Amino acid sequence: MTKIDPRELPAYSIAEAAHYLNVPAATVRYWATGQKDYLPLIEVPNASPALLSFINLVELHVLAAIRREHTVPMPKVRSAIDYLKQITNNENDRKHPLVSRQLETDGLDLFIEHYGKLVNISQAGQIAMRDMLSAALHRIQRDEFGLPIKLYPFTRSQIEDAPAMVVIDPTLSAGRPVIAGTGLATEIIAERYKAGESVSELADDYERDQTEIEEAIRCELKTAA
Repeated sequence: MTKIDPRELPAYSIAEAAHYLNVPAATVRYWATGQKDYLPLIEVPNASPALLSFINLVELHVLAAIRREHTVPMPKVRSAIDYLKQITNNENDRKHPLVSRQLETDGLDLFIEHYGKLVNISQAGQIAMRDMLSAALHRIQRDEFGLPIKLYPFTRSQIEDAPAMVVIDPTLSAGRPVIAGTGLATEIIAERYKAGESVSELADDYERDQTEIEEAIRCELKTAA
């Protein structure tokens, strides 16, 4: 039997994906499962109940960056994704064009140009979108084949110079966020914080820098710390 890549296995509910990416659950569901006459934007391993893979999580991370400043109708987003499929080089990229290595390199400018014309945004808007998309893509760590292996989600609404102290790795903590370089689950840290322990107490207990503890709490509670 062919071994299934753990990155492709159903692992996250709609609510979990929305929480980790700081995107409304209704939006994640719309993108992942479609609605009425609109097919989904990504291919999920389990549609009913909807369960997403790690690769899906990375795709949604990129989608969120594309639409952060410009709320574009789903058909136009789909058209842009179809364009990505046309400029990619291999079969896996065509299956998951939003996380293709080519998008991160020479395909990015081509995509932004096409997307800008498609949705009629200004040159300044295209530059802003390029910066935002580039920032999102640089938070994806890849293997030697260019496939995502780790995602450093945004833990703050302001993405400029956002720290990358929290990572989602499908091989650690069942794919739940942890402090980068450790196996410390952000959920456990946040629960202890909610129970009344201070950031400094948690930092001492786990022997981590206080800024790491703060980012772990932000990942789970968003407005805390």
